[in-house]
Amino acid sequence: MTDGFLVPGPTATGPLAASVARVAELAGKLGLSYGEIFDVHQLSEASGVPADVVTALLDGQPAGEPDLQARFLQRFDLLRRTRLKPNGRRYTQQEIADGAGMSRQQAGALINGDRRPTMEHCDAIQRFFNVHAGFLTAEDADALNGALQRTEQRLLHDYAGEGDPLERLLQDHGVRGIAWRAAQLPTDKHRDKVTEWLDMLLESVKPTEH
Repeated sequence: MTDGFLVPGPTATGPLAASVARVAELAGKLGLSYGEIFDVHQLSEASGVPADVVTALLDGQPAGEPDLQARFLQRFDLLRRTRLKPNGRRYTQQEIADGAGMSRQQAGALINGDRRPTMEHCDAIQRFFNVHAGFLTAEDADALNGALQRTEQRLLHDYAGEGDPLERLLQDHGVRGIAWRAAQLPTDKHRDKVTEWLDMLLESVKPTEH
């Protein structure tokens, strides 16, 4: 770890390791520093995972997954500290309650941990703070992996530039990234659809015979 960011290596595990590798490869192709892409504090804000847990997960260490209530409280607190009003101040309890469609008493009980959140509470709070679905509830490794996948999509867009994004993806990032995504599909039926789509694509780009 150097100056607040983690130099990526082969220590993360499972899908997270694959995302780290893909993002690192793209960052290298774009000439971006690992300090920018793998900044622990930025990844923490993007995923909701505490910075020390981000560091542990990227280093392949067990991080002690909290229960749903503790996870909710951690991430709700992070939202209140990092998603601020235009004037730089935190949203008040009343503003959160109004924006999320609940009473001030309900909001206060959720903030203080006196009431367990429902999925409806989580959805409403996520919409109010304009974060992705699952921000308050996803397990730490999944949340961090999701943040890295969103980074990957942004980098792929940047890497594609003015050219055809699909063509650049196939040529330069392509086979490994496509194979990895196909492997994550839940059934053979889904994977057959990918094969069918690729066959159609290959047919469409065959050179025309004269």
